[in-house]
Amino acid sequence: MNEVSIIGLDLAKNVFQAHGAGADGSVIFRRKLSRMQLLKFLTQQPSCVVAMEACASAHHWGRVIGDLGHEVRLIPPAYVKPFVKRQKNDMADAEAIAEAASRPTMRFVAVKSEEQQGAAMVYRTRDLLVRQRTQTINALRAHLAEQGIVAPTGPAHVGRLAAVIDGDDGALPAAVRDLARLLLDQIAGLGEKVADLDAELRRRASVDDTARRLATIPGVGPITAAAITTFAPPMETFSKGRDFAAWVGLTPRQHSSGGKERLGRTSKMGQRDIRRLLIIGAVAVVRWAARKGAAEGSWLARMLERKPKMLVAVALANRMARTVWALMRKGEDYRDPAMATA
Repeated sequence: MNEVSIIGLDLAKNVFQAHGAGADGSVIFRRKLSRMQLLKFLTQQPSCVVAMEACASAHHWGRVIGDLGHEVRLIPPAYVKPFVKRQKNDMADAEAIAEAASRPTMRFVAVKSEEQQGAAMVYRTRDLLVRQRTQTINALRAHLAEQGIVAPTGPAHVGRLAAVIDGDDGALPAAVRDLARLLLDQIAGLGEKVADLDAELRRRASVDDTARRLATIPGVGPITAAAITTFAPPMETFSKGRDFAAWVGLTPRQHSSGGKERLGRTSKMGQRDIRRLLIIGAVAVVRWAARKGAAEGSWLARMLERKPKMLVAVALANRMARTVWALMRKGEDYRDPAMATA
């Protein structure tokens, strides 16, 4: 009888499906397990590869199963889907996971530690609060616009609305004024919480040597540096900077055939938080260069002369991603503050 070589595990809240396969791909077992039975069952299995989709709770199970002596492999769900033969169910999913994990060219997700997930929670919480603050500001602007009071977008202009709300000219009905003050209090409270989390991210970036070095890249601040050190896998995963830029989703989407290369827009297939922050930072650099002027003869100056600003910003974000890879991979300091060389 063949010995189990790889176990495909389809995770759920309470019911788990396990698919055991031999080295030749033959089916050793198919088992449905409850949450309480899972670890006991895996303890009885010989040390082998246990593969799961990189979904909710996968990192927790990856750490626990790894402590049992198994080799854990997490696979992006999009890479598992092509291996589902026909009908979608837990049994077919577990078999597809085992099949995908056995491919020699498959790409896996590194299992995150508890510290890494805690750091990610700080960033995710800040991102949620920023969205809630934006939603509340937009709601306040919309309600006051119906009263004929208009202000520009953004938190910087909330004070203009507050001055009208607190005014004594009687321009607003009492009910509208009271509800508007309620929204203002909500915006102020969210702003304070966001500021506290910003301070925490800056503190973490200041004590982390890698984040400190990344923050010296133009367009990469402490929040972006903290996000990169939190969400990015070890840079040894990528053989060159372009691979990291592709993982972030800043390289063109290809639709090539017959030896003809057809490149489209950015793929947006990677880590969206890092990609968004890099593009925001690049936009700030491009706006500053357009206003104050880039270094004469630099790559940025040449691009601004012949390309739209947004296209230049995305291209600059790609270069920033490659620079991030170089700094993290080689452990060097950033030495080109103008980012001007071609």
